[in-house]
Amino acid sequence: MSGPIDAVVIIAVVAFLLVGQARPRRLSADARRWWLLPAVLVFVALRKPDLVDSAHPTASLALLVGGLLSGLAVGAAWAWTTRIWADESGAIWARGGKATAGVWLGGILLRLGLYGAGVLAGVHQGTGALLLTMAAMLLARTGLLVRRAAELGPAYGVPVRG
Repeated sequence: MSGPIDAVVIIAVVAFLLVGQARPRRLSADARRWWLLPAVLVFVALRKPDLVDSAHPTASLALLVGGLLSGLAVGAAWAWTTRIWADESGAIWARGGKATAGVWLGGILLRLGLYGAGVLAGVHQGTGALLLTMAAMLLARTGLLVRRAAELGPAYGVPVRG
């Protein structure tokens, strides 16, 4: 994909995620596909020729690892700040709140800080690193939400429908 197409894909994914956090959303009963979007992002990122800057491989890999670790941390914080509950029918719902918005803001600032460090070090950073960071974030967030939802018992006196 080209740069403009990458930008549109990244903006679309972020917009989709942010809109999904602003309102209650029913978690799917089929949790087998929670890893699908992160896998697609990883696939697209690994096809990028500019994932590692050949002129600065050590610094580039350090920034890439930093981005992955920050993505995992932000994803975990996102999952823990998301409220989940079971309704009267036993369906599991999730919704982000003010703390989730704070996590998003912190994650964006962290990613901008990593990008700025790369610019100061003269490291060329392509969209592949950002896509991998997003994949790590989504993997951690969705994996933890699925786990939390599985541990959530049904509302008292209400049978869970399968």
